[in-house]
Amino acid sequence: MPRRLYGAILALALLGTPGMAADEVVKLTPSQAQSLGVRAVHPVTSRNDQTLPYPAQIVIPTPQQWVVSAPVAGMVNSLSVARGDRVRTGQPLVTMESPNFVSLQREYLHAVAQDALAAQQLKRNTDLFEGKAVPQRVLESSQTEARQASIAVAERKQMLRLSGLSDTAIGKLTSEAAISATLSVSAPQSATVVEIVVAPGQRVEQSAPLVKLAGLTPLWIEIAIPASSVRAIKPGAKVEVDGYATTGRVILVSETTDAASQTVLVRAEVPNNGELRPGQAAAARIGFVSSDEGAWEIPYSALVRRGEQASVFVAIQDGFRLVPVSLLAEDQEHVVVSGAFTDKDEVAVSGISALRGILLHLGAE
Repeated sequence: MPRRLYGAILALALLGTPGMAADEVVKLTPSQAQSLGVRAVHPVTSRNDQTLPYPAQIVIPTPQQWVVSAPVAGMVNSLSVARGDRVRTGQPLVTMESPNFVSLQREYLHAVAQDALAAQQLKRNTDLFEGKAVPQRVLESSQTEARQASIAVAERKQMLRLSGLSDTAIGKLTSEAAISATLSVSAPQSATVVEIVVAPGQRVEQSAPLVKLAGLTPLWIEIAIPASSVRAIKPGAKVEVDGYATTGRVILVSETTDAASQTVLVRAEVPNNGELRPGQAAAARIGFVSSDEGAWEIPYSALVRRGEQASVFVAIQDGFRLVPVSLLAEDQEHVVVSGAFTDKDEVAVSGISALRGILLHLGAE
């Protein structure tokens, strides 16, 4: 547009609107607006209870992940499960061969034998003390030895439990004294196998990871929300994943912002009925704080920002009025806002710079 024409239109606007800066109204005729390249459209009614879709990732909650480790050093003999298998509590996962496991059993049986011997000695010395055949210090010494022997048995039994032996298996070992070099590592609780860390024939040290398990219900939805839009999202808000019937609730709105992407982490918890799978990418919509306010979707170009305040130019009979709006959601092309206008009104989507320029001059006047 020639600078002379722009100046003339600006002058007309200034002359025709004395004192309107406080109302933030720009008076323009249709021909003047057309000359300035101002174009207005009707806002599109948006779902008034949800944001635009945001990128999300389905993840396993950290409290529902477990690592099954080698209770003793040894060699992996075989695997009883594969990745993706569902396992129940006590189900065998890995079979190992371990000299250390043999030593644990031998030390336990030795402690049991010493405990029995100490108990017999205590009984004998108790009978002798009652018959005044031995002094009290001999009885007290026998009592101490019996107590220490009992503690040693409890310690060795606990070591066997930690190695994966059940109380039933320990009882069988005690009665039969049948030492085995083979050890079965079982699932601590019902879960799904998410990773096999070892392979048959591999030697591992004590506490080395063998299998990773996870409970897959509920799951977490981790959503990246632009920092400018996160104020409309609160814990407890409803979350829907596009393409799935499963819904969840926001459990966390992070207090920090990712410096690289300028997004805030919003985490939702969702029950899993098999529709969602950890690791998959998704698009999630989050409910607003208030579900009864009108929401309108407009092009991103229509938005006017002045500090923290967002506004749009709404067409009136003799020009445009700058109307404050609440920014509910945004992406690179659209924004969802609520404000004092309806889908019957028209919102300027181009020529915004010209309207702002005129408004700034009005403010100067």
